[in-house]
Amino acid sequence: MSEEISTFRLYLMRLLYLLNFVLLGLQVWPGIITHVGAWDPVKGVAFSFWAALSALSGLGLRYPLKMLPLLLLQLLYKSIWVIAVALPLWSAFRSIELTKVMAVGAVVDLIVIPWPYVLANYVKKPGDRWKSVSAFRR
Repeated sequence: MSEEISTFRLYLMRLLYLLNFVLLGLQVWPGIITHVGAWDPVKGVAFSFWAALSALSGLGLRYPLKMLPLLLLQLLYKSIWVIAVALPLWSAFRSIELTKVMAVGAVVDLIVIPWPYVLANYVKKPGDRWKSVSAFRR
């Protein structure tokens, strides 16, 4: 299947994985390592999620198509944040700097994700079986 994806697109994906690995990692991991005291549970979840995303993005450098669900997850969480958090702030004539980062990030994800591949492999392709092979032989 990777033959269908251009080398340019694979390098764009690798660049996005690299940015996640390095830039997100540089922001999140020092905060986790040097944190003192108990975490606020919600902030702890956010930091844990971003740390996992940055670490797994390292695998995306080697396997950009196999790790594509990471980019889909990233697009989805950013889009949900823009809709659920940023839009209500905008309607109250308030804005925060994170809004621009999340919105631009979502647009970049939309551009980089190979949508024909997603359609062929996650929408049109049959899913994995739900029962063991022996259950089909009865």
